[in-house]
Amino acid sequence: MNTSSPHPTGFAGRLAQAFVNSKLTPLGIVASLLLGFLAIVLLPREEEPQIKVPMIDVLVTMPGATPKEVEERLTIPMEKLLYELPGVEYIYSTSMSGQSLLVVRFFVGENLETSLVRLNQKLATNFDRIPHTVQMPLIKPHTIDDVPIMALTFHGMNYDHSTLRRMAAQVDDAIKSINEVAETKLIGGTRRQLTVRFDPLLLASRNLTVNELAPKIQAVNSQSHSGSLKSLNREIQLQTGTFLQSAEEIGRIVVGVYGGKPVYLHEVAEIVDGPEEPDNYVLYGERGLNDPEAAVTLSIAKRPGANAVSVVEDVLKKVDSLKGSLIPSDLTVSVTRDYGATASEKSNELLLHMGIAVFGVALLILFFLGWRESIVVMLAIPSTLALTLLVFYLYGYTLNRITLFALIFSIGILVDDAIVVVENIVRHLRLPGNSGRPHVQVAIEAVAEVGNPTILATWAVIAAILPMAFVGGLMGPYMRPIPIGSSAAMLFSLIIAFTVTPWAATHILKKPKAGNSQDHGHDEYEKTPDDWFTRIYHKIMEPLLAHGAWRAVFFAVITALLLGACSMVYLGLVKVKMLPFDNKSEFQVILNMPEGSTLEQTARAALEMADVVRRDPAVTDYQIYVGTASPYNFNGLVRHYFMRSGPTVADIQVNLLPKHARSLQSHDIATRIRPPLAQIAARYGAAVAVAEVPPGPPVLQTLVAEIYGPTAEARTGLAGEVKRILAGTTGVVDVDWFQEAERNRKILTVDKEKAALNGISEKQITRAIEIAMQGYSLDLYHQPNDKENVNIVLELPREYRARIESILNISLRSETDPAAPLVPLRELANVSEQQVEQPIYRKNLKPVIYVTGDVADVVESPVYAIFEMNEKLARLDGRDFGGREEHVKIYNLNQPFSEIEPAMKWDGEWHITLEVFRDLGLAFCVVMVLIYMLMVGWFKNYITPLVVMAAIPFSLIGILPAHWGFGAFFTATSMIGFMAGAGIVVRNSIILVDFIELRIRQGEPLAKAVVDAGAIRFRPMLLTALAVVIGASVILADPIFQGLAISLMFGEIASLLVSRMAVPVLYFVIKKHEHRHHELAEPQADSAN
Repeated sequence: MNTSSPHPTGFAGRLAQAFVNSKLTPLGIVASLLLGFLAIVLLPREEEPQIKVPMIDVLVTMPGATPKEVEERLTIPMEKLLYELPGVEYIYSTSMSGQSLLVVRFFVGENLETSLVRLNQKLATNFDRIPHTVQMPLIKPHTIDDVPIMALTFHGMNYDHSTLRRMAAQVDDAIKSINEVAETKLIGGTRRQLTVRFDPLLLASRNLTVNELAPKIQAVNSQSHSGSLKSLNREIQLQTGTFLQSAEEIGRIVVGVYGGKPVYLHEVAEIVDGPEEPDNYVLYGERGLNDPEAAVTLSIAKRPGANAVSVVEDVLKKVDSLKGSLIPSDLTVSVTRDYGATASEKSNELLLHMGIAVFGVALLILFFLGWRESIVVMLAIPSTLALTLLVFYLYGYTLNRITLFALIFSIGILVDDAIVVVENIVRHLRLPGNSGRPHVQVAIEAVAEVGNPTILATWAVIAAILPMAFVGGLMGPYMRPIPIGSSAAMLFSLIIAFTVTPWAATHILKKPKAGNSQDHGHDEYEKTPDDWFTRIYHKIMEPLLAHGAWRAVFFAVITALLLGACSMVYLGLVKVKMLPFDNKSEFQVILNMPEGSTLEQTARAALEMADVVRRDPAVTDYQIYVGTASPYNFNGLVRHYFMRSGPTVADIQVNLLPKHARSLQSHDIATRIRPPLAQIAARYGAAVAVAEVPPGPPVLQTLVAEIYGPTAEARTGLAGEVKRILAGTTGVVDVDWFQEAERNRKILTVDKEKAALNGISEKQITRAIEIAMQGYSLDLYHQPNDKENVNIVLELPREYRARIESILNISLRSETDPAAPLVPLRELANVSEQQVEQPIYRKNLKPVIYVTGDVADVVESPVYAIFEMNEKLARLDGRDFGGREEHVKIYNLNQPFSEIEPAMKWDGEWHITLEVFRDLGLAFCVVMVLIYMLMVGWFKNYITPLVVMAAIPFSLIGILPAHWGFGAFFTATSMIGFMAGAGIVVRNSIILVDFIELRIRQGEPLAKAVVDAGAIRFRPMLLTALAVVIGASVILADPIFQGLAISLMFGEIASLLVSRMAVPVLYFVIKKHEHRHHELAEPQADSAN
């Protein structure tokens, strides 16, 4: 007979009692749903989470200085100053001829405005240290909000680059008026320009110099208000001068007098009102289009916090309204980037998956408990998700794939509390002793019975998940919505399980039939289920408890399974990677021609590569950017692709068919297209890289080797060897290094004595050559109807700029003596050649050379390529590169402390991989400590918590073989799934152990209590496991979160099957001596031992 006292109500029981009949309970449900709906409406939609990484570029010029002098006079002093700023994580610098570029990158989450103010103050208060010849620095901040969310490409067979630019500028002006549109940028095309092309021989024949032309043109292009005339009680404004209005008017400017006659500008120069000389080409092509068309691209960014979907919709509406007016019918405007559409598509897809998961869990409860019970459990899901969405809104998150994945991930675990409570209420209602008792009282007792262990189990899950929020680096904010959202969902689900669920159960579940009982809820002992699965369970468990040898075999088998699963990583059956490749609808081809290549040669190579791209059946369209950068993404922001310009660079932006319209993932397409592109690049001596949109935080390149050493020669030599090793490693592609091809420059050396005797200064000579070679913007050509500035530019005709002899034909005279004779440059300067110096790269105040590469075709994880290359690097002799030690040191997470010895550091994806798995490992240690402390506080001893936690590694028995079976990498998301699963596993163990101890307190023998726990509590454990499986199954097809789904699904299944027996048996082994007098079968167990 049961002698235990009725269940104490406890916190859960009191909470249930307060809300079970309250009128506020249904209002709370409605309020939570309304708050969730409001959060969905207000949350901005984006595809990717907004990772705040302030980056500030500091560009300083020092005309004429060599890279070494720039490094010593500019770069190093500024690095030292800026490295003092709080919040600075990295300083990357490049010292080039005549200028220094510093990229100051702050820690993730630092405030951009605060960082910018600190940097400006630091430079302004210390600029006295910089040489006086240096110009003021140009400071440009960058954040993820600068990344364009949309790109419109204007093209048409009947339009040239100049006309396209002018029409696109008008559309740009109209789009800027849209609310929430931030920076817009026109890429490609040629601006209108009034060009004055002087002929040096004609100038000399009229006794004129090029330096004399500029001030005379500027002098007549003047208009100003000169006051007013006051007469007869009227005030009339007075204007002096008029702006130049036409090329003919400019041609009639008198620039000198020769032979007593005026010399007009058109006599010594050609004046052209037309497009500027192109320094870039932008072309648009499609799969079915043989020859690409001239194009101009307009990139559009949004304001911080704006909804990408609504901004894109507004832009498209504006473009449609301009068709027929600013946009002619034969001009095509193609949307070549639409992150609003991808954000909407991803959001809708994930919301659908969320609905499927909810529906699947509902069917699960319906099958196991019934339709009424299913309704009760389902009430918890929308309320919990709605409140979690509210938390996302209050935290300032956006509705992106990470936050939505966090919600889907939560579905499987947030129903746990409701399932446990409902299952226990149903169990209590079905007990014979509760027939005829008040429905409300039975529900309260059922909630009170499982309340404390449910609270403990919920906190155990939160303790397993929440430490992941403290992962550092770029990966931290990327994954942070998962632990924050899941923890919030668990807390809300716990509150709802104790308030809403009992209320719903009393109103929806069938009331127990009337009967006679004074037992208040219990027979002597609750009967265990009588099904075939339970009978098998009894046949296994009873011998295990009775025979020590069987228990030894049982634990040996489990240990062997665990070791075998873990060995799959060591044997290479399960590969490790930071994140798997995502399936995007775009990628880029990055082309770097040898230094010295012309714009036309680069365009030729890019067109050949574009022809390969065009023939791929998965490609819809492509854009070629020669001499300029394409609209950049977050990857391009970190890699500074937006600074790519000049005749040796080209980008090809490739857009693919939608994911549902092609069989291959974007990475497979990029892999397929890479070999023919590499062959073309090899013919031109160029370097090509296929840049895919990274699945997580971007890095400089997948493989990055940072080379350090005592001298530039040592670094260059070691970098060359590392480059050779990378190129010779199977599966390593796109190998390049940050060294320019050797080339010479022409040097005009002025004969200072001869120049001085002729009254000509070097400054005059330099200015004349700069005007001739680079052009000189004299003034603004005032054309109010043009949307972009139209400049008056003085320059030498292009054909003259091709030969040094034509430059030497330029004549100059003394500025102090207008009557002095003209002197040709050939008489004042000598021509020689000199090798161009290499740029000097530095990182965190240390000189460095970067060697980069990617992985493809074999094991597409840098981990294994690095392991293979480390063996080859170990054979290098450090003494060959200026060192005193035999081996070249290899670093992973930190830079070398000193540059005295040659060394190499692996960066790129490897660095983030180590950081993330290190932080996740530390977080897991914190998880274990927190869970153990919770268990100790609950069970009041140090041993039982170890029994509960023993089930955690059992999940690896399912996780690792499942990764092998799916052919999936074990990634950071897999680790997150394992850690989250640890909380769920502990939850199930708590349910088992707590039930065992409950039965023991009721007077049941230890062995029977142990067996009954696995039999009676198996159903809620199974329901919990299946809910997790169903919730995670909808993200199984996602390439990034597949690892998380596999870990949750198969880890939960394995742990359920193993821990159902292992935890009770282990508890029995530890506790049997304490309960010897209760254990009826103990003599048999002793004889077996």
